[in-house]
Amino acid sequence: MADLTFTDQNFADEVLQSQTPVLVDFWAAWCVPCRIVSPIIEELAVDYSGKLKVGKLDVDANGTTAQNYGIMSIPSVVLFKNGEPVKTMIGAQSKDNYKKEIDAALAS
Repeated sequence: MADLTFTDQNFADEVLQSQTPVLVDFWAAWCVPCRIVSPIIEELAVDYSGKLKVGKLDVDANGTTAQNYGIMSIPSVVLFKNGEPVKTMIGAQSKDNYKKEIDAALAS
């Protein structure tokens, strides 16, 4: 389960300094497409357990981090490797598409 909750306060420790790649779902409670993507993100957390940290960042409660990464549309799912964003996927997408993009980014 995507039980990690990223915040402005823990983002550097949990994401930027992580030795493991991190998938961050930038979302908001009022966003209908975000609610559609949420179960897919949770499935990805299970599928990539041990290979990828997966969590969510509420853009309303953590605007500084969202602004730092230029998040203008949600849901935005960003894959970080070695503290750097390497892939951004904007809008609700299929699980297969997320997996394809994650696999390609992890292989590079």
